[in-house]
Amino acid sequence: MKKIFSLFLLLALTQVNAQQFISSGTIEFEMRMNNHKSIGEGVWADMFRDKIPQFSTSWYSFTFDNNKSLYKYDRQDEKTKVPFFNNNVEEDVWYSDYETSTSIKRKFVFDDHYLLTDSMAHIEWKLVPNETREIAGFNCRKAVGILFDSVYVFAFYTDEILISGGPMGLNGLPGMILGITIPRMFSSWIATKVDIVNVNKSSITPPLKGKKKQGKDLIENVKKATSDWGSWGQQAVWNIFL
Repeated sequence: MKKIFSLFLLLALTQVNAQQFISSGTIEFEMRMNNHKSIGEGVWADMFRDKIPQFSTSWYSFTFDNNKSLYKYDRQDEKTKVPFFNNNVEEDVWYSDYETSTSIKRKFVFDDHYLLTDSMAHIEWKLVPNETREIAGFNCRKAVGILFDSVYVFAFYTDEILISGGPMGLNGLPGMILGITIPRMFSSWIATKVDIVNVNKSSITPPLKGKKKQGKDLIENVKKATSDWGSWGQQAVWNIFL
């Protein structure tokens, strides 16, 4: 009887140890965009649609330690690169402090770099029960959120990674977001690997170069400047302030 009890205890401890709870690491995200749909409709769009690849693929890194993270561009698939679409994304950086709910983003806006300081985006999330997916070796649960009052976000998150973060400024779920689809931005992000050994924690610092600005002070100017761009202007606003 004692042997049987010891066996059950060993199995229970093995299961507990198997479920890892991670507080620091680096996650690689593959970002995929449908270029043909993102350029919208109209004469200009029709002229370029058959001259660019339908899909583009880029990779980003998300490095985190406890309550802080840094998300930035890593590389792009050169075969599907569309030069006049990239908007200097190579220099965009998202720094997030989840303890204070603040973020500092370096974004390229109208031929200049800005440091946008704001509170972290508030997203209304609704958890979807009984719908799961494995991503990068982690069991993930589904949630649906709303951005910018009307933009739906479909996310898969894992509570085995403790930080309540995700690509760009996405946050607010009980764990790390490893998969995202935003249909109205014709884009998706999926984690391809998670490294918990080679973590450059010293890299998790706010960006310093750029014109300092409150995001809320800049967004109205951007909306006015892109008001006659149609759906392409809407895409520009979302990309800048996400």
